[in-house]
Amino acid sequence: MIKAIFFDWFNTLAYYRPSREELQSQVLEEFGIEVSPQQLIPGIIAADRMYSEESAISPLRQRSQEEQARVLSRYQTTVLVEAGVEVSVEPEMLLRIMNRAQQLVPGMEFVLYDDVLPAMKMLKEQDLIMGLLTNLDRDMKPLCSRLGLDPYLSFIVTSGEVGVDKPHPSIFQAALRQAGVDASVALHVGDQYQSAVIGAKGAGIRPILIDRRDVFSEISDCPRIRHLSQLADYLD
Repeated sequence: MIKAIFFDWFNTLAYYRPSREELQSQVLEEFGIEVSPQQLIPGIIAADRMYSEESAISPLRQRSQEEQARVLSRYQTTVLVEAGVEVSVEPEMLLRIMNRAQQLVPGMEFVLYDDVLPAMKMLKEQDLIMGLLTNLDRDMKPLCSRLGLDPYLSFIVTSGEVGVDKPHPSIFQAALRQAGVDASVALHVGDQYQSAVIGAKGAGIRPILIDRRDVFSEISDCPRIRHLSQLADYLD
């Protein structure tokens, strides 16, 4: 019987508004590259997967500036190539695009998916312990409070507090300690295979991949859901 459920943050519980594809489209237009937000979605998905795999090797913030630049250039290149844009610009230009996008991030806000609060209410009614695990290195408590998550989350574990990013086992083990449960009675729900699924398995926790955009159809070694309401099927 499951006693605790841990959640990733981005693309699991929350998303940006305006969306990242809208921001990317705006930035690219400033650099003379015309691409619609819709065209950018596949590239952002592919780039996120690449970034997650890179982070599994070692967190980006712990690498040299040259290595960080390489990964960020590869990220932007992936976005453009998947959108059908011929990439012929210099790496410096790619970094300028990334830096401009980062300048606009403060104007974005996090919004919960529509299924989050109803699902958490259902889980809370079953006396399940719920926690947030995120690689974001920031104080998440004010944001979670503003979004109405206080009644449901018993704790928050960030990579900044633990000193490692998912998929390192330590961040999952920290969540187990906070919840006061054994790994055998815990679930972890996340949107990236490398950080969420492989990471949870490494700590002995059962993973569930939430695939809101149906991009992980090849994954068969763990449950894959499209909506948090489907968690009810995995609590026994």
